[in-house]
Amino acid sequence: MKTLLTTLPEDAAEIIRRGGVVAFPTETVYGLGADIFNEGAIEKIFEAKGRPADNPLIVHIADIAQIRLLTDDLTFSADALFRAFAPGPITVVVPRSSKVPSIATAGLETIGIRMPRLAIAREFLSACGVPVAAPSANISGRPSPTTWQAVLEDLNGRIDCVLQGNESEIGLESTVVDCTSDPPVVLRAGSISVEQLRAVIPGVRQLDSNDVERPRSPGLKHRHYSPLANVVIGLRGSVNENGAYIGLRRPEHEFRHMRICEDLNEYARSLYEFFRECDRLGIPSIHCEPVEETGLGLALMDRIRRAAEPAS
Repeated sequence: MKTLLTTLPEDAAEIIRRGGVVAFPTETVYGLGADIFNEGAIEKIFEAKGRPADNPLIVHIADIAQIRLLTDDLTFSADALFRAFAPGPITVVVPRSSKVPSIATAGLETIGIRMPRLAIAREFLSACGVPVAAPSANISGRPSPTTWQAVLEDLNGRIDCVLQGNESEIGLESTVVDCTSDPPVVLRAGSISVEQLRAVIPGVRQLDSNDVERPRSPGLKHRHYSPLANVVIGLRGSVNENGAYIGLRRPEHEFRHMRICEDLNEYARSLYEFFRECDRLGIPSIHCEPVEETGLGLALMDRIRRAAEPAS
């Protein structure tokens, strides 16, 4: 298969309408999209990514009206969070409509819905004419792509098209909130913080170990966000000078490859691409400076911690 590169949302949307799969930019990371109602197209996503079948997909919409195609029960909390934060990096989990194929939800009776704010993503989704299921556009378990070039590294020849855009503004996946429970539960931390969510719905709580039976969100069960290099949190243990370092403060040690970020936003935006840079350089280990787990720091540390998990 030859992967088409295009900067035209309409051309990319035509491939979705024909049952193909398209990588497209959003403000969080690049997604790999297919028509949510086309089971054959959804299967292509799982095949291209090597994604486990028990890992549910998030559905992306162009406008609020499309929510009614996906659920017959938009809960009060989901409606409130959508009104407060959409379009933007928020995904709400609601009961799924019977029209949504179970392959997209890993057999769950719920569906995660997101409306991106990036203009080219909105234009693409509008042109598709249907909601688009889209996990991150990478080989499953690898760092999510924040550039179209990173998409090609993983999926060139495996997908129909890449809609080229700029580097992702945020660089971490969306905040996911399960709105089928009372109070709502944050399943995945993102750039919309728990503190911001509680300003809209005071009872919102964070996920704990008692909640994970059948994960209602991507990123909960399988190893994620991992480079080939060994990811180490902080400078504990032996420091390999042939390794790499990313953080806010310059370390005492010298490393072969370093990224000193001006602020937390840059740290989050740079993390995945830094992981990929290290893999291109053949670097064996990456030290990541830990940050305070509030606001965006909670999401950043979640991704670093998961990347540091040993392969099972």
